[in-house]
Amino acid sequence: MNLARLVGAVALLALAGCSQGTPAAAPSAPSAPPSSSSPVAVPTGAVPAEFAAGNVRIALVRQLSSGDYFEQWLAGAQAEAEALNVKLEVSSGDGNNDKQALNLEQAVTAKADAIIVDHGFAQTVQPAIKKAVAAKVPLVAFDVDPGTPEAVALTQDDHQIAEQALGALKADTGGSGEVVYVYVAGFAPLDRRNETWEQFKRDNPGIKQVAQIGVVNSSTAAAVADQAKAALQAHPGVKAIFAPYDEFAKGAALAVKELGLAGQVKIYGADVSTADIGVMTEPNSPWVATSATDPANVGRIAVRAAALLVAGEQVDRALTVPPSLITQKGLRDAGITGVEQLTRAFPALTTPEVARVPWPAS
Repeated sequence: MNLARLVGAVALLALAGCSQGTPAAAPSAPSAPPSSSSPVAVPTGAVPAEFAAGNVRIALVRQLSSGDYFEQWLAGAQAEAEALNVKLEVSSGDGNNDKQALNLEQAVTAKADAIIVDHGFAQTVQPAIKKAVAAKVPLVAFDVDPGTPEAVALTQDDHQIAEQALGALKADTGGSGEVVYVYVAGFAPLDRRNETWEQFKRDNPGIKQVAQIGVVNSSTAAAVADQAKAALQAHPGVKAIFAPYDEFAKGAALAVKELGLAGQVKIYGADVSTADIGVMTEPNSPWVATSATDPANVGRIAVRAAALLVAGEQVDRALTVPPSLITQKGLRDAGITGVEQLTRAFPALTTPEVARVPWPAS
């Protein structure tokens, strides 16, 4: 996830998968993730002529490209573009927001058939997004506020992410016990997840928050580990840590292991990467559950949404990707070692019904 607002490009690399500068929304009613056994509609429409001819150009304007989250996101986008016979023109700001904005302006000037903005800082991308809208270029923005209702805003369901992780926490604790909470205010994804946490505490009075910790910087996990050790030493009765961001969860896991409390304290997180899977599946890991979306699937959805816009199809201006609960047991039982294998054990991470293309893909 990406929480960075002022922490700089180094922190940005660690904060994959969430938005920057997106205004926090009111909690919405959760929707159940799709069942792997649910019937899937078979596309029956004719392939639009421009797609059949391979003439569609979609510009993918990224803020970042390094790290397993972003690599898997791109892999999904490229696979979907190939399936739809789309030319995907990829650029990256490499953590430089001004460079990303320039790349976006160049995509508008080059008259791409559609543009996908993958992450970004709202203040720097919104002016260029407005230029795209003025030029009638269809645009999809993932995890960044486009600043205009004319663009499609694609996001993760942060409220449901928190709900799923907290559901696991409640089941494991029986709905009672002391909990340490990791949170930093001011970042839209965390603020939305915090709304769910506050409601969860009201609905479950047996859960007692005994400490709130959290920091976002270029070494978030290490800083959270230090804070978590202090909180656990001050509150020896803690049963769980709710850490709704993977860097928070990694730091909390380090603290629990260093204090020898893995048998007592369990961690419930959010987001997933190959590195996270390594932490969750290592021996005696206290990180037992995380709620997340599959980055490759999100990349596929972004390309589908852009393709639909090019074809003149109706697309919801707010697209939300439902998450799945990923458990330590499920990862271990299926021998999952990387994010590219996740759908093997958690098929609900694949959401073909979101931005479904009505014509057959190759």
